[in-house]
Amino acid sequence: MNLFDVYPINDIIIDKAQGSLVWDEKGQEYLDMYGGHAVISIGHTHPHYVKRLTDQLNKVGFYSNSVRIPIQQELAAKLGKVSGKEDYQLFLCNSGAEANENALKLASFYNGKKKIIAFKKSFHGRTSLAVAATDNPKIVAPVNETDNVVFLPWEDQAALEEAFKQYEVSSVIIEGIQGVGGIQVASEAFLQKIRSLCDAHNAVFIADSVQCGYGRSGKFFSHDWAGVNADIYSMAKGIGNGFPMGAIIIAPHIAPHYGMLGTTFGGNHLACAAALAVLEVIEEENLINNALTLGDYIMTELRKLPNITEVRGRGLMIGIELPEAFAHVRKNLLAKHKIFTGEAKPNVIRLLPSLALTKADADKFLAALKSELEN
Repeated sequence: MNLFDVYPINDIIIDKAQGSLVWDEKGQEYLDMYGGHAVISIGHTHPHYVKRLTDQLNKVGFYSNSVRIPIQQELAAKLGKVSGKEDYQLFLCNSGAEANENALKLASFYNGKKKIIAFKKSFHGRTSLAVAATDNPKIVAPVNETDNVVFLPWEDQAALEEAFKQYEVSSVIIEGIQGVGGIQVASEAFLQKIRSLCDAHNAVFIADSVQCGYGRSGKFFSHDWAGVNADIYSMAKGIGNGFPMGAIIIAPHIAPHYGMLGTTFGGNHLACAAALAVLEVIEEENLINNALTLGDYIMTELRKLPNITEVRGRGLMIGIELPEAFAHVRKNLLAKHKIFTGEAKPNVIRLLPSLALTKADADKFLAALKSELEN
């Protein structure tokens, strides 16, 4: 049997990882400024994380949600404390797409309406409703197509107001910082406008925090920069530092009932142990502040370099837009300098490193990028 060939991949086998470094099977060291697509939040193989998972696995790895699982409530309490959303309710699942799928469905259950407002260049996942709200027709199969999703221009308040006049809006879903869309930061004013319109029309504000959440922006949720609360926050990626996991937290005015949502693997013992370890390390090592201060430093230094069109982002979610003539730079960073980065087409380098990244590692990246841009 062969693998279903859907990923363009680098011919590199990662054999070992620690902190912000990875090594291939030949012993070659690489600096990881990509974090496995924003997944590695506290660093590879963090000792506390490894111990938490090992200890849990030696007790019980899985049982279903048909029994009481105390570690779920322990996780909910810790997440509420670290995020500042202690009055919210937690539903655990397995991925970002599943989190957004449940968020969109829950919104419609709550208000009985169908229309979803999403935005140009959005990415919310690959499952049925999540992909329908994703602005990429290439990954939307015919069976996923629906007229229940309306795509609006990014940051267009007038278009948003008009949509609320035209449609019975169930929910508005927005990334606080678009990832696949090229590190586009939602303004505080735009997020505040979404909040006010959702309040006025009994619509649900869904804050997609799958990539831009979990402290990456310098606040727990990047939407927090606007000083308003969403009704539902979706999470994944950094929540488990590599253990597959997703979640939504739900404002108290949205009431649950039995059978409304469900999952087999969501909230299993091992996943909760991983997520607890992540939050404990974020809190103990002050990683949200590290993301903010180190991200500010990197962006300041990037703006001093030549041949950069624009630097965008917050914290350790950074986009470096390059002229077309420098489209080769990302490949050179990997091939010549042994540094992993991400991309957003056509010419944006995406930085999504561990929140525990050090200044020394940041300087190593900056020096390599400078050498490529000056050539």
